[in-house]
Amino acid sequence: MDTETSPTPPQALPEGRFTGRTEFTDMIRQAFSVAAQQGWREIIVCDPDFEDWPLGERVVVQALNDWSKTGRKFTMLAGNYDEVLRKHARFVTWRRTWAHIVECRASASAAADETPSALLGPGWVFERLDLQRCTGVAGSEPARRVALRERLNERLLKSSPAFPATTLGL
Repeated sequence: MDTETSPTPPQALPEGRFTGRTEFTDMIRQAFSVAAQQGWREIIVCDPDFEDWPLGERVVVQALNDWSKTGRKFTMLAGNYDEVLRKHARFVTWRRTWAHIVECRASASAAADETPSALLGPGWVFERLDLQRCTGVAGSEPARRVALRERLNERLLKSSPAFPATTLGL
């Protein structure tokens, strides 16, 4: 069998605790890759500012391009998007291209330590519990997914539109 044309077997996402920035960023890369492979319909990401997420990396933006199709929805929630604009130029371009499936919200009233750092997919989630040490937990348990979805939905209800795809000038 030709290895160049054979399909790539689906990746498994990590379960359990993670520690350190390297594990955290690797997990984000892997999650977006799996989302593209499995055709996740919705992704919700949340962080105070996304400063240390690898959103500007070529591999992450390529995975998001592969994931982006009609009927998909990508929701971002942050305290502010200053670091995204400053550090993740490729992602900003991707967001502009796919503005019709990307919703960005800001929860400016919440303190940074109250804003979760998490990714929620249809069958898997991760949450950073300690931003300083970059430790947290990932898993596919239904109770974990439901609890995180409820917390994120509550924050989304209290948020407002932010990080526009284009800026209109006079």
